[in-house]
Amino acid sequence: MTPATITLLILAGAAVMFVLEIIPLAVTAMSVAIALILTGVMDAESVFSYLSNSNCILFAGMFIVGAGLFETGVAKKMGDIVYRFARSEKLLIVGIMIIGAGLSSVLSNTGTTAVLMPVVIGIAASSGYSRSKLLMPLALATGLGGIITLIGTPPNIAVKGALEAAKVGTFGFFEFSFIGIPLTIAGILYMVTIGHKLIPARAADDEQAHPLFYTEGTSKEASSVKQIISIFVMLGVVVGMIFEKQIGIALHTTAVIGALIIVLTGVMTDKKAYRSIDWTTIFLFAGMLPMATALDQTGAGKMIANVVINAIGHDAGAYVITASLFMLAGVLTQFMSNTASTTLLAPIGLAIANGLSADPRAVLMAIAVASSCAFATPVATPPNTLIFGPGNYRFMDYVKVGTPLFIICWIISVIIIPIIWPFF
Repeated sequence: MTPATITLLILAGAAVMFVLEIIPLAVTAMSVAIALILTGVMDAESVFSYLSNSNCILFAGMFIVGAGLFETGVAKKMGDIVYRFARSEKLLIVGIMIIGAGLSSVLSNTGTTAVLMPVVIGIAASSGYSRSKLLMPLALATGLGGIITLIGTPPNIAVKGALEAAKVGTFGFFEFSFIGIPLTIAGILYMVTIGHKLIPARAADDEQAHPLFYTEGTSKEASSVKQIISIFVMLGVVVGMIFEKQIGIALHTTAVIGALIIVLTGVMTDKKAYRSIDWTTIFLFAGMLPMATALDQTGAGKMIANVVINAIGHDAGAYVITASLFMLAGVLTQFMSNTASTTLLAPIGLAIANGLSADPRAVLMAIAVASSCAFATPVATPPNTLIFGPGNYRFMDYVKVGTPLFIICWIISVIIIPIIWPFF
């Protein structure tokens, strides 16, 4: 069998195991990584190098920074303040999603989720609502918000580059807002109605793994100095993430600096810092990254794309092709990075648009937006993975909540995109 075929078989097996949850998801993810090594699809050095992926380091650092807010009681106080202004669960969801989407439109989606997660958990503790009801709206909102501007998410920049390389036009900075804002509004409405009912109100069962997130004993004894330090560390991390390009320090480096300050200043002991890291999140994410690479490098992703394109035919109408490419990109992005799925399909979209003598912007916009609609699995995007452990979610929770939202985005996009960016 070819490496591409083997990759597809491993992916199919992983999908089944994710759905059935016979073994923990993180174990399934790491089993995927080992399977790729044993079958010769990837070498061990490449596979295990993903444990040092920048997002994994960012996760670990932000877990410690966030835990510092819990250790000192700051997160609880912040939650109390927010709860005074939104005394219903649905109002809290609206507020969380607006803030999350707004920040992620100009910041990293992962960074936004990492920064806001401890605050949201604090809100849940103050309000008495299940944090599982609040964390998923946060993660989904950052994905939607990233669509709003050119720099909100890598796929937007990727399709802009593809257009300019082909010398057939470009996209402006706020041009993505024409579709990003309607999708964000639709996402908020969905999450406070249908989505809210689909999210399980699951109680935390991982107190031993994350004692700082759920106990209040230490916060009552925390000094005001430690509280101030934890606040300034979080603010410093946020500022560092906002001005990442200007100061030249990557997000994950900023997170590690913040974590080191938390430990060195005595806000938390090193042992508590270790315990605050959600290792399930780390291994789940790192285990599936090699699969995303394998889909790209072996041509397995392109095989899937070719099957779909051949099925719909190059002679199909512009609307049909746009809808099909949106669906294809949306399915691939649940297991590949959104950047990989965009770069894979962008040349195909350009070729099809050229064959139709149509403006390629509508097709590429559909591909970029679909690649950001990574809602239906916990490994689809880093924000989904980041909330997995703290929210005590299961694989099917993402499928049940994320799939309807993806379909809604698909319908809205197929209607709006050709209007804003006409084919002819």
